[in-house]
This record gives sequence, structure tokens and C-alpha cells, in this order.
Amino acid sequence: IAQMFRQENYYVYGMDKEVEGYQTPVDRFIHFDIHQYVRDVEYRIRASETLGNLIPSLDVLVNNAAVQRLDHLENIKLDDWQETLNVNLTGPMLLSKLFLSKLEESRGSIINIGSIHHLLTKPGFLTYATSKSALVGLTKAMAVDLEGRVRVNAISPAAVDTAMLRAGFDNSEDALEELKKIHPVKKIGVPEEVARLALFLAS
Repeated sequence: IAQMFRQENYYVYGMDKEVEGYQTPVDRFIHFDIHQYVRDVEYRIRASETLGNLIPSLDVLVNNAAVQRLDHLENIKLDDWQETLNVNLTGPMLLSKLFLSKLEESRGSIINIGSIHHLLTKPGFLTYATSKSALVGLTKAMAVDLEGRVRVNAISPAAVDTAMLRAGFDNSEDALEELKKIHPVKKIGVPEEVARLALFLAS
């Protein structure tokens, strides 16, 4: 998404808690921990001030950060549940709130990256599916609440060939081949396809 927006002459800010080995091509990298932003009031106050100063204007906010903690109901740890909701749901809400005035000024756009799991899920995905269902619900509610001041959309892809997806299948090529077979088009998505849709919604 960052790469495609840069190709279209957007100035792209990248925010991530990982500093070492950060590879995404952005115009400005900002060290930022969205989980900490939700749960730590002092961190949130400091980070909000820093982000306000570093980002003077904003046309598009893409809420793409996610964690995926897999387990069945009887084994779910409350810490994993809370981290998932903090990163996948509450973080996007707080960042949308933080940047609302800048987005409104530019008649901008918020794009939340959801998941097919809000419609169709499978065993062990209870925590993740709940967070993505809520994110899509938040998207609909924000679109109505903001009444045209800022456009709000969600993209809910099925399987996309990312590091997170591959980790979920223990990097097994055989498992990925089986995954492709259960998709009607007999393939899984690639990040560029999601990026093209995000660019379209932003425009």
C-alpha cells in the first residue's frame, strides 16, 4: 500500500513498532507502538503531540496494523484478546479521532483493512475474527457518524500472500496450495491487489 501510494506521488508516513529491519518504502518513518498507544495514557499523550507535529496535513489514513493470535475458546488468554482488540480495533478508532480535523480539512479518507473473517471464519480464529468484525462495524458507524465530512471505507480481503499468512501455515507451500484450491478463483491475493483498491478508495 505504501509503495503504490508513493508511486502515485503521495507523501507516505509509515508507522511501526519495529525499527530494526523495517523495509517498507516510505517518505518518513515514525516509530510508534499502537498497542502501547491504546493502553498507556502517558504514551498516548506524548505520541499524539509528536504525531500532530510531524504530520501537518493528511489526506488518507490507512489503518493496516494487525495482530493475529490463534486459539480455541477454552485456551484464549485475556492478554492476547486485549492486545488484538487494542491493535485491530481501538487503535484505528483512536488514530481516526486524532487525525479527524486534518482529514476533514482535506476532505480526506479513512481506509480500514478488515478481513474475510468478519463474514466467514474457521476454528481457532475467534479472537481475530471478532476484532475484524468489530472493525467493519466501526467503519460503517463512522461513515454514518461523520456524514460526508470524511469518507470511511473498509477492505476485507480473503487470503493474501503476506508474512502473517505464511506464518499461520508454518510457511508450508503445500498448505498454501490447498488454500488456493478453496478460493473460487483458485488463487490467493497479493498485497498489490489490496493496494490498488485502497488507492481507488482514496481517490
